[in-house]
Amino acid sequence: MARIAVCPGSFDPITFGHLDIIQRGAKVFDQVYVTVLNNTSKNSLFTVDERLELIRETTAHIPNVKVDSFQGLLADYATKVNADAIIRGLRAVSDFEYEMQITSMNRLLNERVETFFIMTRNQYSFLSSSIVKEVAKYGGDISELVPERVRAALLTKYGQ
Repeated sequence: MARIAVCPGSFDPITFGHLDIIQRGAKVFDQVYVTVLNNTSKNSLFTVDERLELIRETTAHIPNVKVDSFQGLLADYATKVNADAIIRGLRAVSDFEYEMQITSMNRLLNERVETFFIMTRNQYSFLSSSIVKEVAKYGGDISELVPERVRAALLTKYGQ
């Protein structure tokens, strides 16, 4: 029986911190669905299709990763793909309270699916997509924060 996990997020854009969590989760689970949350109330820089393409390109070397998107409840998506687990990355203690609320709600909605927290590596503990976008917007060097393909896409978005 394959162990299936979902690694959800906005990934606007995907960073080395995200990739760290995805790669480590892919070592534990047989199949990992990296899923882009299609949240229409959020004002994203990249479209869902652009984010999906960037994730596909940057995870192509991980054979057991599938890239997808969803709209609605994560618990419903986990049921749809027959997932046993949800993978969530934690950067700092401050992430834990929010993640615990989400985990509790997901457990209420689908008690069959467990949530696994993976602590990010120390060098990525400060890293977020928002910080990357802010630095890129003003021409800062983001080459150590995102893959080259993502860096190029950000430069294009900001007309650089």
